[in-house]
Amino acid sequence: MPSKSSVKFCGQIVSDTQLKDIIEIIETFPKLTRTELAHTVCELFDWKRPTGKLKGVECRQFLERLDLKGVIRLPLIRQMAPKKSKPKISRTREADSQATISTKLRELFPLLLIRVKTQEQRQLWYQYVDRYHYLGYQLPFGAQLRYFIQSGATHTLLGCFQFSSPAWMMMPRDRWISWNHEQRQRNLQKIVNNSRFLIFPWVKVKNLASSALALAIKTVPDDWERSYGYRPVLMETLVDEKRFKGTCYKAANWRYVGKTTGRGRMDKENKRHGLAVKAIYLYPLTNDFRDELVQ
Repeated sequence: MPSKSSVKFCGQIVSDTQLKDIIEIIETFPKLTRTELAHTVCELFDWKRPTGKLKGVECRQFLERLDLKGVIRLPLIRQMAPKKSKPKISRTREADSQATISTKLRELFPLLLIRVKTQEQRQLWYQYVDRYHYLGYQLPFGAQLRYFIQSGATHTLLGCFQFSSPAWMMMPRDRWISWNHEQRQRNLQKIVNNSRFLIFPWVKVKNLASSALALAIKTVPDDWERSYGYRPVLMETLVDEKRFKGTCYKAANWRYVGKTTGRGRMDKENKRHGLAVKAIYLYPLTNDFRDELVQ
């Protein structure tokens, strides 16, 4: 690796530690485009213009110079798809609020998770989440799977799930797993984040949420392995305790391990961004999950 004095970005010396962080980002998230990598690096190191805008163009050129020197290995150049980066979410009556569903859980059995695959399904899923989830719809980071929660008895849609790539660093989670920097870098992809969970506001069914979570625990690992070629061994989620008590996760035997710091997912320099502090819950998917994560 080059000496510190030989690598500069916009006149600023880039340290060996920063170079190692860049390499880790590339290896941990191999499906990011070069532009996405550049933006991620800018966010991590706070490389911004006086206006606050990221130095994305300069950073991409910097990364490509490092690639030419053999310091890093970038993914092959591929075109970004701007129109897909933020899907256009239409408003249709299909996603309008409906009559209250209040019944015994057994009357809805069997519960089903319907994988979102078609464009029509995606547009409807986007609508529901954007309209009824308190965070709305945001493009998830990295890999993702989406589902509708449906009653097999009535064929009624009851809610939505999204599972996506995990948070890069969370001290309580990482301490609980007991892995080091290299082990986390190598095995982070074996964790899946339950990044959206929505029971529609008109669905008032006791124990539905925890039952849906139990079904997801059985369903998602197989789907994830078929889609991405590796099998997760741990699930994580974040709960905003100002809004929710995490009751359904507790009922489904997820383990509370601590709270986030209120920083962004890529913040390694303790620069708070004013995000809500959230409770971290984890669910082991195998008995030997720690062995898988610390190998």
